[in-house]
Amino acid sequence: MTEHVTRKSACRLCGSRTLELVLPIRPSPIGDAFVPADRLDEKQELYPLDCYLCGDCGHLQNLDVVDPDILFRDYTYRTSVSLGLVEHFKTYARSVVSDLAIPPDCLVVEMGSNDGSLLKAFQAEGMRVQGIDPARDIARAATDQGVPTLPDFFTSQVAAKIRGERGAAMLVCANNVFAHIDNLADVADGIRTLLAPDGVFVFEVSYIVDMIDNMVFDTIYHEHVSHHALLPMEAFLQRHGLTLFDVLRTGTKGGSIRAFAQLAATGMRATSSRLAGLMAEELRRGITRPEIYRDWFAAIEQRKQAVLGFLDQALRAGKTVAGYGASTTTTTLLYHFELASRLAFIADDNPLKHGRFSPGAHIPVVPSSELVKRKPDIVVILAWVYAEPIIARKRRLHRRRRHVPGALAGTEYRRPQRSIATVGRVNRFHCTGWEYLLE
Repeated sequence: MTEHVTRKSACRLCGSRTLELVLPIRPSPIGDAFVPADRLDEKQELYPLDCYLCGDCGHLQNLDVVDPDILFRDYTYRTSVSLGLVEHFKTYARSVVSDLAIPPDCLVVEMGSNDGSLLKAFQAEGMRVQGIDPARDIARAATDQGVPTLPDFFTSQVAAKIRGERGAAMLVCANNVFAHIDNLADVADGIRTLLAPDGVFVFEVSYIVDMIDNMVFDTIYHEHVSHHALLPMEAFLQRHGLTLFDVLRTGTKGGSIRAFAQLAATGMRATSSRLAGLMAEELRRGITRPEIYRDWFAAIEQRKQAVLGFLDQALRAGKTVAGYGASTTTTTLLYHFELASRLAFIADDNPLKHGRFSPGAHIPVVPSSELVKRKPDIVVILAWVYAEPIIARKRRLHRRRRHVPGALAGTEYRRPQRSIATVGRVNRFHCTGWEYLLE
């Protein structure tokens, strides 16, 4: 095993050593490690992505933990570039402040606060804020933009320091980061330390039920060492003096939950019917048992074969294939579906990715405007969660450039039609002259 990976032998939530491999996902490089041209000669290691289920508490997790300093210190992802997330966070902040009746000027602390998009929304609601994020450049930029951010990982020590300097927090938030943390026990202790007696811990994570139902396996990458369900999470929180009292379903990241927890000793909020209902549904579906994950993996493999069959037929016919979306999830798709050798280039809207090359496979990443110039026959939407806004953008591009001949002229648009009936959401359709394949 590489020096940058630590292999766990016990469940991250309950400490059990009864662990079963249920999702043997192919190894890949670090998902966000896009490299410039002058580093193409450097070898990028492949790290395991296998997911194991705890036989005692039912928690799904990756046991091979990549050094967090490698993953996060030079992180390039920024919340503000993800389609729809900034508006989502504005709505989030308004609803949380209103629904929980948070008074003005209370302290809101966010771990993994990234560029401060959520905390800016809380500032707009009259709250004091404090961010914590280990990505040094991003933390510095957020601070410069008026969101005070510590360039560090959230720990119980950091929590005690913040409480000593700024007082107790009415809200502690963790959005799309609670899946990233290996030492969750220390983090939970830090949350307990930082919360005011009537404070609330609010966290959003991809929800394993939605991951299964919506085939969102590409969020399995090295930053995500846990894939959460409510039943094992509640048992874990209770061991650390916290307890869930409510949960909401959200559409972000292909299906997520926003969960609410309070101090078990002093919290006064009643358990909601929504929380009880979802936990009962998890029990009914066997979300803590291995069978549902074995069935999911079989469906993933079936879709893989359908996608490869379609692309290989097209390549044999002389067609050119490109990808759309240079996100972290792209790397999981490229490696597990073995797509890298089939793509000529990847188009992306994020200027930070332009001129770089995909992790490991070193596929060039170009601006999405290059699709017009290079005219690939098929575009595989790798960032398929954002397929609708991507397609809408191409339609707008078409309307602006009706004078351009060929690929952008006189195109007839069709709604997605299922190309292989047995493969879930593998769809093909034409838009602005290209044939798109939705993973």
